[in-house]
Amino acid sequence: MDKQVLPHARLVPVVEILSPLDSFSTGKRLCNITRQGVSAVFGPKSPETSGIVSSICETLQIPHFLTHWDTNPRPAKYQINIHPDPKSLSHALVALLEDMAWRTFTIIYENDEGLVRLQEVLKVHGPRDNPITVRQLGEGSDYRPLLKEIHNTSESRIILDVSPEKIIDLFVQAKHVNMMGDYTSYLVTSLDAHTFDYGAVNSWITDKRNIANITGMRLVDPTSVEVQNAVQDWVFSERLRGNTINIKPDDVKTSAALMYDAVHVFARSLHLLNQTAPEVYEQPLRCDGVDTWEHGERIVSFIKAKYGSADVTERGMTGLIALDPASHYRRTNFTLTLVETNSNSATGIWNMTGIHLFRSVEEMERSEKQKLSKKFMRVVSRIGPPYLMKLDNYTEGSGNAGLEGYSMDLIDEISKILNFKYEFHLVKDGKYGSLNPVTKQWDGIIKELLDRKADLGICDLTITYDRERAVDFTMPFMNLGISILFAKPKEPDPNLFSFLSPLSLEVWIYMATAYVGVSLLLFVLARTSPYEWDNPHPCNPHPEELQNTFTLINSMWFAMGSFLQQGCDFLPKAVSTRMVAGMWWFFTLIMISSYTANLAAFLTVNRMDDTITSAKDLAQQNKIKYGCVDGGSTQAFFKNSNFSDYQRMWASMESSRPSVFPKTNTEGVERVLKSKRSYAYLMESSSIEYVVERNCKLMQIGNHLDSKGYGIAMPMHSWYRTLISGAVLKLQETGRLAELKEKWWKKKRGGGRCQKESAATDASANELGLDNVGGVFVVLISGCAFAFLVAVVEFVLNTRKVAIEHKISPKEALLLELRFALRCRGSTKPVRGRESTPSSDNQSLVQLNSFKRLGG
Repeated sequence: MDKQVLPHARLVPVVEILSPLDSFSTGKRLCNITRQGVSAVFGPKSPETSGIVSSICETLQIPHFLTHWDTNPRPAKYQINIHPDPKSLSHALVALLEDMAWRTFTIIYENDEGLVRLQEVLKVHGPRDNPITVRQLGEGSDYRPLLKEIHNTSESRIILDVSPEKIIDLFVQAKHVNMMGDYTSYLVTSLDAHTFDYGAVNSWITDKRNIANITGMRLVDPTSVEVQNAVQDWVFSERLRGNTINIKPDDVKTSAALMYDAVHVFARSLHLLNQTAPEVYEQPLRCDGVDTWEHGERIVSFIKAKYGSADVTERGMTGLIALDPASHYRRTNFTLTLVETNSNSATGIWNMTGIHLFRSVEEMERSEKQKLSKKFMRVVSRIGPPYLMKLDNYTEGSGNAGLEGYSMDLIDEISKILNFKYEFHLVKDGKYGSLNPVTKQWDGIIKELLDRKADLGICDLTITYDRERAVDFTMPFMNLGISILFAKPKEPDPNLFSFLSPLSLEVWIYMATAYVGVSLLLFVLARTSPYEWDNPHPCNPHPEELQNTFTLINSMWFAMGSFLQQGCDFLPKAVSTRMVAGMWWFFTLIMISSYTANLAAFLTVNRMDDTITSAKDLAQQNKIKYGCVDGGSTQAFFKNSNFSDYQRMWASMESSRPSVFPKTNTEGVERVLKSKRSYAYLMESSSIEYVVERNCKLMQIGNHLDSKGYGIAMPMHSWYRTLISGAVLKLQETGRLAELKEKWWKKKRGGGRCQKESAATDASANELGLDNVGGVFVVLISGCAFAFLVAVVEFVLNTRKVAIEHKISPKEALLLELRFALRCRGSTKPVRGRESTPSSDNQSLVQLNSFKRLGG
């Protein structure tokens, strides 16, 4: 003992090696020691024997110092425990778990005492939180069966509460079952975790960059002056005895430090009492007697008063030694150092105020980036345009050289930001990853990640609830939803008489009826009105007869000219006929304007027959089959949906024969093309966008059925998740993600073809082909042909009349008239008629359109 601590006395230790389970023998041997006189008892460490020792000390009023974990809620009066309070240690463990964001984990404990130490951890974990697993280590030295079971659950966060001598052996066996990689994290509750020899573990690990993270807590700070001075004293004392020991501050066990502090607490208190009171001396006592040590109560009271005050500053090898009166003088105010034991580096401390890390968030991020830059990332994916496609030179195992696509470009952009190397490989079964409800096993990309065969998984992999419970995802790099892929309807052949389409057949009939009716009304009114009868010879003020220009033929010609907006060489004069003409002009104005407005649309727009326009239309019919990729998130969406229409659709898909679930999206697209509009395919909108950009016979129907995103998957609790998500966010903010989508959707591998065709169609939208206006030509040609026939009939009738009047043969008259008509010269023609004047009978006939003036 240092003379500065107890200058006027010397403590003589009496060391007894006791059986940890034999309390009777322990009590008997302690009674033998008290007969010789004893001033304090330190230990024992075993909880099974400390009870009898505490009872004897309580009876004889001897101070009893403990240095081990004690869960007794009300310690004895003469008992002083230098070990940190168990409840406070549990609170420290809870704070550490919260700081590391451990929501799910597995606890491996050795005995029931471990569960007591972890009770606060179990208490704060509510019934609605993610489940935790508690497993007992069991007897024997083979821990691999237990570790294999934990490994099969894909749990990568483990709390170890086992005796220190078993820790290293457990880690060595964990390496055998692939549980010492950088995806696995261990939290060791032993306060001596920093003193373990990890050489045996590290010797089994070939890649030192991919070693598990082992976190521990230590009560002894090897950098403190108290620890370094104590170690120097130990080394010097052994040298004086002729012994050589090789001990460093990092090698000091917690139990040794606690015993050192307990002895010093007693020695300092004894020294102070000797200065203020009569000298303290030991006294022989019998366990079966009635005497007690007269100084015992005074020493214990002094220790509790000194170390239980609020202003205590005395420090030992285990830090500040303060006893809390509110907690039965337990040690609640202490400091724990958080250590990464495999690198033996301190990362922070815990005290009564919480966790305090030595490094800032920026420093930890830089450290993780540096660690990631040394890691070779294995990326698993599947073939599926445009996310990943094979090149012509692709061979099995060719890696990045034989592949291209959006996924590879995205990983390449992330690798440039985070400075890591990567290599792609294809998942063997070609599946995304779904959970088998019977075997509870995953397949596809998710299984590769769970088996730690890949570090990243990327394709058109949807972030779902089930998948997020198995693996981690970055923030979505693409947002989308389920939509419907369907074949475009065949464009209808242009109608030869499409110019009639702006008006229905009924309207055309009504217009024809109106035309005939107006013509007849105009004819009748013109004959009855005196103002429509005119003098045919204006120079003769007293004509013999008047003439009416609105014959039936002329009335129809006037109505037709007005309807076609061409006008006529005669107009009505009477008020009645003008009113009829005005109403007819108003009618034709509205009808012609309406016709003209609709004519362009009917001639240029092809009306398509949209059989379905939404998912609801699909659900309410049974003619068109529909399905989705087998084993994907779209199938799970319909299977687990509570919406009635989607439930109906799932029942229809599940019962359809043959199966409507293709193995890949490519098969689904081919089925849509070959089905002649009898099959619709449900898949993510982003994939539909890619397909319709290249196949102009397909189209997307309706809005999104849901909202979800594609993310990059990685093993659960991956330490680089935040870094990858940060890189994705940076690419999104800079617009690089949009550029990549533009590249692979609309430029590469035939992209934009349908967009170009659409642009060409839009450019020619106002151009009318012969198919659109051919009917107008038919009408024109038919009208001209009919006019020609009428002209022929008129010519023949006129020729017959000329032959009769000139008394020549019809042939001669025909040749004479034909020769003149074909001469194509001159605009005058001689009158070919009889030279005799009209007969008095004919002269006296009143023409149809004139009448003789009566009176003088």
